[in-house]
Amino acid sequence: MTALTAGRPRDASLDQRAVLAAIELLVAEGFDGTTMQAISKRSGVHASALYRRWPSKVELIEDAVFPGFDQPAVEPTGDLTADLRRFVRAYVAAIEAPAARAAMPGLLAHYQSSGGKTSPERYLRVSARPQFQAILGAAPPDMVDPEVDADDVFDVVLGAIIARALVPTIAARRRPIERTVEIVVRILRPAADCDLR
Repeated sequence: MTALTAGRPRDASLDQRAVLAAIELLVAEGFDGTTMQAISKRSGVHASALYRRWPSKVELIEDAVFPGFDQPAVEPTGDLTADLRRFVRAYVAAIEAPAARAAMPGLLAHYQSSGGKTSPERYLRVSARPQFQAILGAAPPDMVDPEVDADDVFDVVLGAIIARALVPTIAARRRPIERTVEIVVRILRPAADCDLR
Protein backbone atom coordinates (compact mmCIF):
# COMPACT_ATOMS: atom_id res chain seq x y z
CA MET A 1 0.00 0.00 0.00
CA THR A 2 1.40 3.39 -0.93
CA ALA A 3 1.17 6.42 1.30
CA LEU A 4 -0.79 9.39 0.08
CA THR A 5 1.26 12.53 -0.47
CA ALA A 6 0.14 16.11 -0.11
CA GLY A 7 1.39 17.03 -3.55
CA ARG A 8 4.64 18.47 -4.72
CA PRO A 9 6.75 20.22 -2.09
CA ARG A 10 6.89 23.98 -2.32
CA ASP A 11 9.78 25.17 -4.47
CA ALA A 12 11.72 27.77 -2.43
CA SER A 13 13.57 28.89 -5.55
CA LEU A 14 10.28 30.27 -6.92
CA ASP A 15 9.97 32.51 -3.86
CA GLN A 16 13.57 33.68 -4.24
CA ARG A 17 13.14 34.40 -7.95
CA ALA A 18 9.93 36.34 -7.32
CA VAL A 19 11.46 38.39 -4.50
CA LEU A 20 14.56 39.18 -6.58
CA ALA A 21 12.38 40.20 -9.53
CA ALA A 22 10.31 42.47 -7.26
CA ILE A 23 13.47 44.16 -5.94
CA GLU A 24 14.81 44.68 -9.47
CA LEU A 25 11.49 46.06 -10.70
CA LEU A 26 11.13 48.43 -7.75
CA VAL A 27 14.51 49.94 -8.57
CA ALA A 28 13.90 50.07 -12.32
CA GLU A 29 10.17 50.82 -12.55
CA GLY A 30 9.07 52.05 -9.11
CA PHE A 31 6.13 50.86 -7.02
CA ASP A 32 3.48 51.33 -9.71
CA GLY A 33 5.52 49.43 -12.31
CA THR A 34 6.08 46.51 -9.95
CA THR A 35 2.95 44.55 -10.81
CA MET A 36 2.33 40.86 -10.29
CA GLN A 37 2.38 40.43 -14.08
CA ALA A 38 5.73 42.21 -14.38
CA ILE A 39 7.16 40.15 -11.51
CA SER A 40 5.88 36.97 -13.17
CA LYS A 41 7.48 37.90 -16.50
CA ARG A 42 10.82 38.90 -14.99
CA SER A 43 11.07 35.96 -12.60
CA GLY A 44 9.68 33.27 -14.88
CA VAL A 45 7.25 32.29 -12.10
CA HIS A 46 3.69 31.85 -13.33
CA ALA A 47 1.29 34.49 -11.98
CA SER A 48 -0.95 31.82 -10.43
CA ALA A 49 2.03 30.57 -8.41
CA LEU A 50 2.71 34.13 -7.21
CA TYR A 51 -0.90 34.58 -6.10
CA ARG A 52 -0.79 31.27 -4.21
CA ARG A 53 2.13 32.66 -2.19
CA TRP A 54 1.13 36.35 -1.91
CA PRO A 55 -2.45 37.71 -2.12
CA SER A 56 -1.24 40.87 -3.87
CA LYS A 57 1.87 42.75 -4.87
CA VAL A 58 1.83 44.59 -1.54
CA GLU A 59 2.60 41.44 0.45
CA LEU A 60 5.24 40.36 -2.06
CA ILE A 61 6.90 43.77 -1.94
CA GLU A 62 6.82 43.77 1.87
CA ASP A 63 8.56 40.39 1.89
CA ALA A 64 11.09 41.67 -0.64
CA VAL A 65 12.13 44.82 1.21
CA PHE A 66 11.29 44.44 4.93
CA PRO A 67 12.86 44.07 7.37
CA GLY A 68 15.71 43.72 4.89
CA PHE A 69 18.52 42.81 7.30
CA ASP A 70 19.90 39.52 8.48
CA GLN A 71 19.28 38.25 11.99
CA PRO A 72 22.96 38.21 13.13
CA ALA A 73 23.10 41.97 12.51
CA VAL A 74 20.55 42.57 15.25
CA GLU A 75 21.07 39.62 17.61
CA PRO A 76 21.03 41.02 21.19
CA THR A 77 24.18 40.73 23.30
CA GLY A 78 22.99 42.51 26.45
CA ASP A 79 25.01 45.67 25.71
CA LEU A 80 22.08 48.04 25.15
CA THR A 81 23.96 50.87 23.45
CA ALA A 82 25.98 48.60 21.17
CA ASP A 83 22.91 46.51 20.31
CA LEU A 84 20.83 49.60 19.54
CA ARG A 85 23.65 50.99 17.40
CA ARG A 86 23.78 47.77 15.33
CA PHE A 87 19.97 47.66 15.11
CA VAL A 88 19.61 51.27 13.97
CA ARG A 89 22.46 50.92 11.45
CA ALA A 90 20.90 47.76 10.00
CA TYR A 91 17.45 49.34 9.88
CA VAL A 92 18.74 52.52 8.21
CA ALA A 93 20.60 50.41 5.63
CA ALA A 94 17.44 48.39 4.94
CA ILE A 95 15.19 51.45 4.57
CA GLU A 96 17.75 53.38 2.52
CA ALA A 97 18.23 50.49 0.06
CA PRO A 98 17.03 51.56 -3.41
CA ALA A 99 14.19 49.01 -3.53
CA ALA A 100 12.88 50.00 -0.08
CA ARG A 101 13.04 53.70 -0.93
CA ALA A 102 11.08 53.01 -4.13
CA ALA A 103 8.53 50.89 -2.26
CA MET A 104 7.89 53.13 0.77
CA PRO A 105 5.69 55.86 -0.78
CA GLY A 106 3.45 53.29 -2.48
CA LEU A 107 3.24 51.12 0.62
CA LEU A 108 2.43 54.10 2.84
CA ALA A 109 -0.31 55.18 0.42
CA HIS A 110 -1.68 51.63 0.42
CA TYR A 111 -1.70 51.45 4.22
CA GLN A 112 -3.59 54.75 4.38
CA SER A 113 -6.19 53.72 1.81
CA SER A 114 -6.69 50.20 3.17
CA GLY A 115 -7.85 51.49 6.54
CA GLY A 116 -5.66 49.09 8.52
CA LYS A 117 -7.25 45.93 7.12
CA THR A 118 -3.96 44.01 7.28
CA SER A 119 -3.77 41.70 10.27
CA PRO A 120 -1.39 42.57 13.13
CA GLU A 121 0.35 39.23 12.54
CA ARG A 122 1.13 40.27 8.97
CA TYR A 123 2.65 43.56 10.12
CA LEU A 124 4.76 41.77 12.72
CA ARG A 125 6.01 39.31 10.10
CA VAL A 126 7.66 42.12 8.15
CA SER A 127 8.39 44.36 11.14
CA ALA A 128 11.63 44.82 13.05
CA ARG A 129 9.61 45.45 16.23
CA PRO A 130 10.28 41.93 17.65
CA GLN A 131 14.04 42.38 17.23
CA PHE A 132 13.87 45.75 18.98
CA GLN A 133 11.90 44.23 21.87
CA ALA A 134 14.44 41.40 22.12
CA ILE A 135 17.25 43.95 22.44
CA LEU A 136 15.42 45.72 25.27
CA GLY A 137 14.67 42.38 26.92
CA ALA A 138 18.36 41.42 26.88
CA ALA A 139 19.51 44.72 28.41
CA PRO A 140 20.45 44.89 32.09
CA PRO A 141 17.39 45.86 34.19
CA ASP A 142 18.98 49.11 35.35
CA MET A 143 19.32 50.32 31.74
CA VAL A 144 15.63 50.29 30.77
CA ASP A 145 12.88 52.03 32.71
CA PRO A 146 10.08 49.46 33.22
CA GLU A 147 7.55 52.31 32.87
CA VAL A 148 8.67 53.05 29.30
CA ASP A 149 6.49 51.46 26.61
CA ALA A 150 8.79 49.60 24.19
CA ASP A 151 6.27 49.99 21.36
CA ASP A 152 6.24 53.77 21.78
CA VAL A 153 10.05 53.87 21.67
CA PHE A 154 10.11 51.63 18.59
CA ASP A 155 7.66 54.00 16.89
CA VAL A 156 10.04 56.90 17.63
CA VAL A 157 12.96 54.93 16.15
CA LEU A 158 10.92 53.95 13.09
CA GLY A 159 9.79 57.54 12.54
CA ALA A 160 13.36 58.83 12.75
CA ILE A 161 14.60 56.18 10.31
CA ILE A 162 11.82 56.71 7.78
CA ALA A 163 12.27 60.49 7.97
CA ARG A 164 16.02 60.06 7.46
CA ALA A 165 15.37 57.98 4.34
CA LEU A 166 12.43 59.83 2.78
CA VAL A 167 12.31 63.48 3.88
CA PRO A 168 14.80 65.42 1.73
CA THR A 169 15.52 68.17 4.26
CA ILE A 170 16.23 65.63 7.01
CA ALA A 171 18.19 63.35 4.67
CA ALA A 172 20.36 66.30 3.61
CA ARG A 173 21.46 66.87 7.22
CA ARG A 174 23.10 63.40 7.35
CA ARG A 175 23.29 63.39 11.14
CA PRO A 176 25.32 60.52 12.58
CA ILE A 177 23.32 57.45 13.55
CA GLU A 178 24.91 57.68 16.99
CA ARG A 179 22.73 60.73 17.71
CA THR A 180 19.58 58.69 17.19
CA VAL A 181 20.98 55.92 19.39
CA GLU A 182 21.89 58.42 22.11
CA ILE A 183 18.35 59.85 22.08
CA VAL A 184 16.83 56.36 22.32
CA VAL A 185 19.11 55.43 25.23
CA ARG A 186 18.03 58.63 27.04
CA ILE A 187 14.36 57.80 26.48
CA LEU A 188 14.85 54.29 27.85
CA ARG A 189 16.94 55.28 30.87
CA PRO A 190 15.20 54.98 34.24
CA ALA A 191 13.93 58.38 35.40
CA ALA A 192 16.19 58.44 38.48
CA ASP A 193 19.24 58.22 36.18
CA CYS A 194 18.24 61.13 33.98
CA ASP A 195 20.43 64.19 34.23
CA LEU A 196 17.96 67.08 34.46
CA ARG A 197 20.53 69.85 34.54
